[in-house]
Amino acid sequence: MRVLTRGRSGSAGRLARGPSSSRAPGAAAIVPVAFLALLAVAVAAPGLLTAADPLAADPVNALAPPGGDHWFGTDHLGRDVLSRVVSGARHSLSIGVAATVAAVTSGVLLGLAAGLSPKWLDEALARSFDVLSTLPELLLALLVVAITGPGTGNVIVAIAIAQIPNYARVIRAQTFVVRHSGYVEQAVTFGRSRLAINAGHVLPNVLGPIPVLATIGLGQAVIASSGLSFLGMGPQPPAAEWGAMLSEARNYLRVAWWEAFFPGLAITLTVVCLTVAGRRLQRRFEGRTP
Repeated sequence: MRVLTRGRSGSAGRLARGPSSSRAPGAAAIVPVAFLALLAVAVAAPGLLTAADPLAADPVNALAPPGGDHWFGTDHLGRDVLSRVVSGARHSLSIGVAATVAAVTSGVLLGLAAGLSPKWLDEALARSFDVLSTLPELLLALLVVAITGPGTGNVIVAIAIAQIPNYARVIRAQTFVVRHSGYVEQAVTFGRSRLAINAGHVLPNVLGPIPVLATIGLGQAVIASSGLSFLGMGPQPPAAEWGAMLSEARNYLRVAWWEAFFPGLAITLTVVCLTVAGRRLQRRFEGRTP
């Protein structure tokens, strides 16, 4: 009788905990997805979020606090901060996406080359990845921009170069695992060419972790692009870019906190939401991996 009672209470406890625990992850996923969807609207159709011109200056209303006419206030030139934050999403995310795509493409190719090459070439590439990985991404990107010069294109290239080792090392490790798997050895036994094996078996099976890494890497690229723009290396004024907005607002922190707060908040929320989305993808990927 005592066992049955404990069994029922345990079941009841599990039932009581089940719905709340199952609802919690769903609720936690809604906010990041909703914010990322809002960012997509800001990039694709900023006019749906605000009709104000992000470049229109109004010195009479300079440094106006947040209110009915300007929800996020105005900056030191009287420009609407909300419209500049919305417009800045296109610049910051475009740089981040372009740099991430370039880094993923280059990292996959270099990782495959290392994993499929003779030992001496693999060792040379692996040591190169290790050396680049020892440097902080922002510092390495800053070094590249210092050599190539400021500008949006150079910032994209710099961030991509800084992120390539992250993807190349993972692809290299995955390539070693897939190369020695049973289905690849069986394909070799059946006489399939090396090119066909690499294209049909190795490449599709090493790309599994890339969506997770790219999602998290996009957030890191946004931070790097904002940091370089803050230093004056990215899009030049009067273009609205989150890092450049922070750089312009630093001289007015004591009299107009909102000018720096809202672009900083946009950067923070973007990185946090991308990281949360990446971690959820990682858990799904790990759950499907036998």
